[in-house]
Amino acid sequence: MKDFASSGDPEVQAQLDRLSALSLPQGRIGLEVVHEILDRLGNPERNLPPVFHVAGTNGKGSTCAYLRAILEAQGLTVHVATKPHLVRYNERIRVAGELISDEMLARLLKEVLDISEDLEPSFFEVTTAATFLAFSRVPADACVIEVGLGGRLDATNVMVEPAACGITPLGVDHHQFLLNDEPGAPSPENPEVRIAFEKVGIARQGSPMVTQNYRADMEAMIAQRCAEEGAPLFMRGKAWNAEVGAEGIAYSDAKGTLTLPLPQMPGSHQGDNAALAVAMLRHQDIVGVSPEAMAEGIRAAIWPARLQVLGDGPLTQMLPEAMVLLDGGHNPDAAIAMAKFLDTKAEKPVDAIVGMLSAKDARTTLTIIAPHLASLTAIPIEGSEYHPLEDLAGIAKDAGVAETHTASSLEDALQAIAGRHKKGGTVLIAGSLYLAGNVLRANGEVPD
Repeated sequence: MKDFASSGDPEVQAQLDRLSALSLPQGRIGLEVVHEILDRLGNPERNLPPVFHVAGTNGKGSTCAYLRAILEAQGLTVHVATKPHLVRYNERIRVAGELISDEMLARLLKEVLDISEDLEPSFFEVTTAATFLAFSRVPADACVIEVGLGGRLDATNVMVEPAACGITPLGVDHHQFLLNDEPGAPSPENPEVRIAFEKVGIARQGSPMVTQNYRADMEAMIAQRCAEEGAPLFMRGKAWNAEVGAEGIAYSDAKGTLTLPLPQMPGSHQGDNAALAVAMLRHQDIVGVSPEAMAEGIRAAIWPARLQVLGDGPLTQMLPEAMVLLDGGHNPDAAIAMAKFLDTKAEKPVDAIVGMLSAKDARTTLTIIAPHLASLTAIPIEGSEYHPLEDLAGIAKDAGVAETHTASSLEDALQAIAGRHKKGGTVLIAGSLYLAGNVLRANGEVPD
């Protein structure tokens, strides 16, 4: 599995090998084991700097990137936990602004694995415990922590009183974990409401809950759960608002108005992600941040594999006059963001190279981007269970893509496109964060 990764450091690799032997939480998802691990470690989650906890379906990583960049623009030192990693496991744990060192990573993973072996923990529980150990032992001014799966039963959902919690745009994903029948939970027959129930599960008494706006029944579920938990709710369109225009973001809330710059990250949806980060910071009083730092952070934030324009490297040199665009999006909402960008910003023609995991909704996702594509080439995802290539090509053809192809590798797909289009255009590589990690590694753009 790509989740477990590899390392050139033998001490890290020894612990990653132990991680790879652990199960994913199939058949068991809950907080009992992670609480027991943390108890044995002295409850590091109770000794963290102020925490900004982010759940949602799309935009979690980008929102965390804005929070980090804004806090650092304020001159603060920030711990950050995000997932998944794209190339190196270290990407999951950023300690005081820097990716965790191999030495510290090996030591902490060993400590957690040794103390929890009899509990048969999951990969995610060990990772979370190691993250909290790191964050509790190194001084910082704030923590930004991304939820991994859902929210209510995610391994990160153990903090007592975060400085603020946030929920990004919601969609239906991780069906096998989040849409099961469970006593006391909403029926999965209304999947959007059930997803809202799972995501708002990070609500904590006294901690501000800041959200985007959603369908009325989803908002009602979020409001109900926040009231039950005693979490003050600040919902977009009610407690705050943001208009993302061609020149900037017009933000407003009870404290006043701000005129903020547009992000440098491509895609109109990034203005919404940045606005949520600003709203989370403005609806808490623990960590002070100036409007100037908010503007600077929005301009500075970067997040790999989200409509990322690849730089010069072995892959892009195969198509030197084309813009090569990388996006790890793999669900319909992510496809909508890609389609908007392709419609307004991408030079034509657009040739897509797509690999998707077998568990993802390929038909809906590809149908959304199909009208913007001149061709689609389906490729495998090394090390993962992926959609059969002929199936992906067939879906694209059914959706109206004029040319559909398959290729045995990314490099073969790029060479074929180079043979068809000598100059210009856009190449979109999309469909999976696992594929995105392979692309970044091959092009020499390892996230740091």
